[in-house]
Amino acid sequence: MKYIPTIGLEIHLHLKTKSKMFCSCANDDLAKPNTNICPVCTAQPGTLPVINQQAIEWTALLGLALNCELAQQFNFERKNYFYPDLPKGYQITSPTNPPCLGGYIKIAGSPRFAGEAGRKIRLNHIHLEEDTGRLLHSKDKKSSLVDLNRAGAPLVELVTEPDITNGWEAKTFCQELQLILRALEIADADMEKGQMRCEVNISVKPDKQKKLGTKVEIKNLNSFKAVEKSIDYEIKRQTELLEQGKKIIQETRGWDENKQQTFSQRTKEEAHDYRYFPEPDLPPITFDQDYYEKLKTQLPELPITKRQRFIDQFGFTAEDARLLTSDKYLADFVENVISELKAWLITLETVEGSEEEIWQNNKKKLMKLVGGWLTSELFKLMNASNTPAKDLKITPENFAEFITLIYQNKINSTAAQKILKLMFAKGSDPSHIMEEENLGQIDDSEELEKIVDQIIKDNPDQVAKYKSGKTNVFQYFIGQVMSATKGKADPKIVQELLNKKLKED
Repeated sequence: MKYIPTIGLEIHLHLKTKSKMFCSCANDDLAKPNTNICPVCTAQPGTLPVINQQAIEWTALLGLALNCELAQQFNFERKNYFYPDLPKGYQITSPTNPPCLGGYIKIAGSPRFAGEAGRKIRLNHIHLEEDTGRLLHSKDKKSSLVDLNRAGAPLVELVTEPDITNGWEAKTFCQELQLILRALEIADADMEKGQMRCEVNISVKPDKQKKLGTKVEIKNLNSFKAVEKSIDYEIKRQTELLEQGKKIIQETRGWDENKQQTFSQRTKEEAHDYRYFPEPDLPPITFDQDYYEKLKTQLPELPITKRQRFIDQFGFTAEDARLLTSDKYLADFVENVISELKAWLITLETVEGSEEEIWQNNKKKLMKLVGGWLTSELFKLMNASNTPAKDLKITPENFAEFITLIYQNKINSTAAQKILKLMFAKGSDPSHIMEEENLGQIDDSEELEKIVDQIIKDNPDQVAKYKSGKTNVFQYFIGQVMSATKGKADPKIVQELLNKKLKED
């Protein structure tokens, strides 16, 4: 590449503690404006902050999950600047001596570059701070109101090293971080709701130039797609300017979703002197090794480990494993379905061997059915109705039973889709639906043979065409049988009967 992009991210994450960082107000900025406030978070004279222990613990837990070096001691400090939604005139934060240093997140290889392996995106640090309030602007933009519900909310800021090279990597990093946060159950990290806010620092330089290019910051990105598209656009914009012999201006830019391009907000951005100094009203936070060892026992199975286990243990494809572990409730649902299927298999009189042998002999076909029906048909129903996995009416037991009906050829694909829709809508038992709707597959050979004989008798011209070598007519006969049985005939038996009957005639 003639020009090399260098990209780093600054990500702010709202911890979902019950109360704010330094007071007992509810941590809910979606309530009616200025209802979750008190003298502490509105900076009334004489008030003192009290540290939220849960926020400290969750920050350390995140550091452990992201392979960070955890500080034995860190301290809060004041970051001094004036803004209308910052009541104190300073923010309590901790970037100078942060609780978590280093670390990394592994991401998959980019599909844009064939053969590119996954790699680590390094972190510089993670620090903990309080959020500011927010401004609500009038429609005519002539006035603004201040809502302090969010002021003092616990906020984690994660800063990466400049290891990212394109928009896809940045998006994938953010998506993986979101999965980790949700697995830890410390943040919902919904970008559209402002619970996860991403800022991009990006520069482009000629390949042979050692010094980094001029940095441009992109702010207010509220979706993974916006992160990816804004970076790719900015790489293209800066590259074109360099090719034309023009200079890159150091500035802050925004993202226009409609035009799919960045735009200038402020130019000549320089480093601010925030006059950091230790927060005099809060003591340093000290941890011992025993505390961290205890925290390690609280770590759940992380997304990257769970994905690989779904591949190794259940035989899912890498893509199915990614989809099925993208939501904690969905992953739990899948594991419970598989547990039910294992229990069902060993009760069958038609199978022999140990429990492990029975499972291994049937696993491949069963897991293909589970993965296929979940990621295609069930996901389609969930997306159409905007239903999250935690609100599914279908129980793992009923979905497992649904898979066994297909596995045993008791229903065909058309009937299965009808049954799944009714299960999704009502949470009903699949066997009951099959009986009530008369959707069971006809596998009675004698009954099907009579139907096949009649169709052959009623279509002499088509029989003649088949015998003359036009074998594609065979599909016509299959269609006629399926039509006569309203789609309930076992296709395998139908094919065997037609092959036999057409050769006899």
